[in-house]
Amino acid sequence: MSVTFPEGFLAAGISAGIKASAAADLALVLNQGPLDVAAAVFTSNRVQAAPVQWSRQAVADGRARAVILNSGGANACTGPEGFADTHRTAEHVGALLEISAQDVLVCSTGLIGERLPMDAVLGGAMSARDALDPGADAGADASRAIMTTDTVPKTVEITTPSGARIGGMAKGAGMLAPQLATMLVVLTTDAVVTADVADPALREAARTTFDRVDSDACMSTNDTVILLASGASGIEVGAAELAESLREASASLARMLVADAEGASHDVHVVVTGATSEHAALGVAREIARSNLVKAAVFGNDPNWGRIVSAAGCVPEEVAPFDPDALSVHVNGVQVCREGGAHEDRSLVDMTPRETLVEVDLGAGEADADIWTNDLTHDYVEENSAYSS
Repeated sequence: MSVTFPEGFLAAGISAGIKASAAADLALVLNQGPLDVAAAVFTSNRVQAAPVQWSRQAVADGRARAVILNSGGANACTGPEGFADTHRTAEHVGALLEISAQDVLVCSTGLIGERLPMDAVLGGAMSARDALDPGADAGADASRAIMTTDTVPKTVEITTPSGARIGGMAKGAGMLAPQLATMLVVLTTDAVVTADVADPALREAARTTFDRVDSDACMSTNDTVILLASGASGIEVGAAELAESLREASASLARMLVADAEGASHDVHVVVTGATSEHAALGVAREIARSNLVKAAVFGNDPNWGRIVSAAGCVPEEVAPFDPDALSVHVNGVQVCREGGAHEDRSLVDMTPRETLVEVDLGAGEADADIWTNDLTHDYVEENSAYSS
């Protein structure tokens, strides 16, 4: 059911003709209330798409009623004309739904630098309005309409301890790097919450989930994660419960993003412990996750611990202080490095499973952090050398 799992939400996904393939390419999500609480986090890339600029302004008051999302074009680096297109889209959707344009958030994904075919977008918005439905099929249709190089739709449904529901959908398969990874995410809940609770809860959930996905160190211009709360269940949810439930839903979607990363044959979980701070642990984990040498070794089923410790050593001491002679490394449970040198025979490591666990103990403190990434494959290079939509 995806975004229609909680009470109070309608969704639709249709083919508007934005994509030449005639595949589904436009989704609409409507919050019927009674609440119109919203929160969002966006890319930290300095080059930001027009929909990001619009939606950041629109959600600043903690309110939104609808989200329109398209695939097949990013509407990024399109100048004032591109922003006008986004504004026009919001005005059009607002008129169709009889709500303010300021309560319409806009998301786009696809090729950078080209304007959207506005006749298709506006006509598609009307078709999506007419197709809005609270059912499971409508939620599934919406999740498929936002896909680009994704091979599968990504959805989540959970129930909070107090009985409120959270649903969600996400797209993203490449250009995955913080903050957020290249993703469009819509989370919905029927919990009774305020904007003052929803915003920090979403930010904390994203910080430890979507921000910990780092597939290829390439940050998108369009990253957007949106939370809409309808309050339709009548169940009041506290800040801690909402934050943890959003974290659970976000973690599930983030894991799906890694599993569907372009061309990947291994999902790599880098866990750094024994750091002086979480910031230090995260710095080391990210350096390892972004090492092409490490990623290529994983692709070749080689538990090359030398590349792992070398990557760790690239992090400045002021960021992550540790003694190189205290480092230890486990790969898939085998301690291949101990106290900075070789330990167990690396031929003991089974690298055939899809998931690879890399554990690095810095031996400098008690803090830890983790990152999900993937290997570097021939298929990744081929797919990204031919990307056009």
